Amino acid sequence: MKNQLSKIVLFIITIHLISCDSTKRVAENEYLLTNNTVYVNGKKDKSETITNLISQEPNQKILGFPLRLHFYNLARPNIDSIINTNLDKNPKHRENLENILSKKQLDKYIQSRINFNKWIKKTGQPPILVNEDKTISSVKRLQDYHINNGWFDVKASYDIQKKENKSADIEYKVETGKAFIIDSISEEISTPIIDTLYRRSIKKNSLIKQNEQYKTVNFELERNRISNELRNMGIFHFGQDYITMEMDTIGTNKKVNVEIQIQDRAIRTQDTTVRVPFKVYTIDEVKIITDYTFENSGKPFQDSISYNSFKLYSYGKMRYRPKALTDAVFISRGETFRDLDRTRTYSYLNELRTFKYPNIEYIENSNNTLSTTISLTPLKKFSLGFSTEVSQSNIQSIGLSLNPSLLIRNVFGGAETFQISAIGAIGSSKGRSRDKNNVDDPFFDINEYGVDLKLTIPRFFTPFYTEGIVPKYMSPSTRMSLSTTSQTNIGLDKQTFNGIVSFNWRPSSKVTNRLDVLNLQYVRNLNVGRYFEVYRTSFNSLNQIAKDVNYINPDDDLITEEANTFIAYALGIPTPNGISENQLRTVSNIGERKNRLTENNLIISSSFSLTNDERVNLFDDDFSIFRFKLELAGNLLSSASKLVGLKKNENNNYEIFNVAYSQFVKTELDYVKHWNLGKKNILAMRTFFGIAIPYGNSNSIPFSKSFFAGGPNDNRAWTAYNLGPGSSQSLNEFNEANLKFLFSVEQRFNLFESLNGAFFVDTGNIWNVMDNVTTEGATFKNLKSLEDIAIGSGFGLRYDFNFFVFRFDIGFKTYDPSYPSGNRWFKDYNFGNAVYNIGINYPF
Repeated sequence: MKNQLSKIVLFIITIHLISCDSTKRVAENEYLLTNNTVYVNGKKDKSETITNLISQEPNQKILGFPLRLHFYNLARPNIDSIINTNLDKNPKHRENLENILSKKQLDKYIQSRINFNKWIKKTGQPPILVNEDKTISSVKRLQDYHINNGWFDVKASYDIQKKENKSADIEYKVETGKAFIIDSISEEISTPIIDTLYRRSIKKNSLIKQNEQYKTVNFELERNRISNELRNMGIFHFGQDYITMEMDTIGTNKKVNVEIQIQDRAIRTQDTTVRVPFKVYTIDEVKIITDYTFENSGKPFQDSISYNSFKLYSYGKMRYRPKALTDAVFISRGETFRDLDRTRTYSYLNELRTFKYPNIEYIENSNNTLSTTISLTPLKKFSLGFSTEVSQSNIQSIGLSLNPSLLIRNVFGGAETFQISAIGAIGSSKGRSRDKNNVDDPFFDINEYGVDLKLTIPRFFTPFYTEGIVPKYMSPSTRMSLSTTSQTNIGLDKQTFNGIVSFNWRPSSKVTNRLDVLNLQYVRNLNVGRYFEVYRTSFNSLNQIAKDVNYINPDDDLITEEANTFIAYALGIPTPNGISENQLRTVSNIGERKNRLTENNLIISSSFSLTNDERVNLFDDDFSIFRFKLELAGNLLSSASKLVGLKKNENNNYEIFNVAYSQFVKTELDYVKHWNLGKKNILAMRTFFGIAIPYGNSNSIPFSKSFFAGGPNDNRAWTAYNLGPGSSQSLNEFNEANLKFLFSVEQRFNLFESLNGAFFVDTGNIWNVMDNVTTEGATFKNLKSLEDIAIGSGFGLRYDFNFFVFRFDIGFKTYDPSYPSGNRWFKDYNFGNAVYNIGINYPF
């Protein structure tokens, strides 16, 4: 009992000392603001909406402790005076220090003390003092908020509760009264044509509705909506200023009677203002100036073309095919004026990446028509780009890459863009080897080089008419690319060749579609003989089995060249004596994996992708993103092989250029959701499901098309390629499979200013299904296999640099399916077995 009492006394003393320390920089007759409490109709309201109305918040707290305030209090006020006073206490003290350090060094020391003191102040947070003017302002904001939401009889007050330790709490009390409800809605519209348009088309979608609570924001949104609707119906001169909302609440028993008033057009002269009815305007002509510059303005045009209803002009020689530009213009002669057409024209012209931001000007004619002039200023035909990157991975200590590029605009006169990009990279591998003379390889022993050609056409490049299926407001475009790369000392070394033809379009501002009509990928392994040098785990397993079955002496080791010979020996018929069933299965699995990872790949596929992004802007914290992809590979080649009567190889596969082409169907579903919980608190969730099924000419999925688990953007408790498949205790350097499930949830919160924290839980795994892998535990057999879903949890820090986020996460293996069933929870839940991830931007 006595021990417990002493602990309680010690706790009270500690709290008291901390409390006193927090007010050490608070002057007399001033009070440190420690807490705000808002009561609405007698109930405490902690909602973010109400909290944000308070003009003055207490010092930021981390886990309930004002850390930055205490750090600020460590700084000394008037530090320069304190330092000089201490130096001058003893008349000879300064002189002795100057003799020892020199006057210049002493001045530097003094300045460093001052600068360090400034840094403490800047990093910390000064005490937030009670400011009664801001408190009164908060009361007014509370009143205004409730009035704007229909509580017209609201009353608000405050009470500052001062304490003896120079701190104070503020209580705000709000009594709302009964909310006002919208009753009758009427209209007074002066212009007959607007009255007709309003009643016929606009009124039915009104945001102001009977029997709903009054909200000022709905009236503001309704004014904006009516204005936009009318400007998209030909009312060229219309604006929000012509709309007023009259509200009557006198003697209505908490009801609001609304009258929407729309005035006639005001024509102002120097002395008078005349009001006339609005009129509907149509487009008379559309002129496009293709090479406008300020220097050219006023000069005569040298070239002009009439195309459909458009007129194109050029100060020099016309460099653009008319259709390429008119396809990007939504303003057409004879059509009713619409603001939406101008917006779409701006957007599409910018997407051409050929002109600076265009200028669109309307000139009013006397017959209620508009002449439109679109002035385009071309960007330079050639544009150079250059980027560098420093990287690190599980195979290289450091990597350096250079990526120069050349962009050529208007290549064929149709606003096409052609980009040539090159890549050159060098790196230093982890565990560099030695040559035959026992000399270390060069430090930069990894290299990669390649080239990428991309052509973008701002329309569908097809002999068929597609305007009826994909109208031009969906921004259709065609992209063609060819690329090739060559790698040395990365895995087995390889050359790759890619060719893609894709169509892209956007049905709405939120939805993006992509159709890869042709995606050709050829991968050629250059150094298959290095397989067992790269995949050392497989080699070590073979080496141990070879010793166990007396294929080699126990004191000897296989050399890598002998591994293939031993596989052939072990898999011979009949099975050699001394090799058990488990050993035979292991050797067979290693052999199958080697054959798959060393074979060259030829993939010819088509795919469709859809992305629905609900984000309003980059700063939106409450949104969802859905991605879907379906890919089919090998069907065209399979049909062609049968038609021409190609013969199958010894593995019963068709080959093209001595390569068995891949045939499979693959689909991916990816869903991300963010919830804004207020006060910079975000709950983020991601679900991913993917499956690739081989068939026909294939019984497995190419390595480049398979799934892996782990890594900084996946299950962060495992490194990339280190998790799975399933519950198998695989020690392969690269684990992959053709079925994947992932579910992650992350709670993000602000610590202070630009530093944020997060707690996360990642679940998921990969499995083999419907392919040639039969390894126990690696295949998905039924719902019972879901017991092998791995769970990782952890925490992290994020620093927001505005243009990117630096991320550091620590993941702990919470449920590890590689352990025996019943013994999987928290086996390696410690910092020694944790995985440390560094990334740029958020994982999802």
